[in-house]
Amino acid sequence: MQHRIHENMEVIGADGVHIGTVARLEGNRIKLKKTDNSAAHQDHNHYIDIGFVADIESDKQVRLSANADVAVTLEEEESGKPVDL
Repeated sequence: MQHRIHENMEVIGADGVHIGTVARLEGNRIKLKKTDNSAAHQDHNHYIDIGFVADIESDKQVRLSANADVAVTLEEEESGKPVDL
C-alpha cells in the first residue's frame, strides 16, 4: 500500500474529514504539506505514521484508521515528538 501514496494526495480521517495533503513519504511516515498546519505551525511540516493508513481510495485519498479529531493528535514533528496542539 505504501507505494501507492504520492504527492498531493488528500489525507482524510476514517470519518472522511480532511486532515492534510501529502508532501511525500519519508521512511515509515507521511510528510504533510505545511499549508494544512495551523498558524502556529505553518513554518514546518508535520508527519503521520504509515501504520495509521487504513486504505488508499481511487489514488486520490489516503484514509486513516482514526477519525480526524483523533488523527490530528497522532501527528508528529520531524523529530518524532508529538505535535504541541
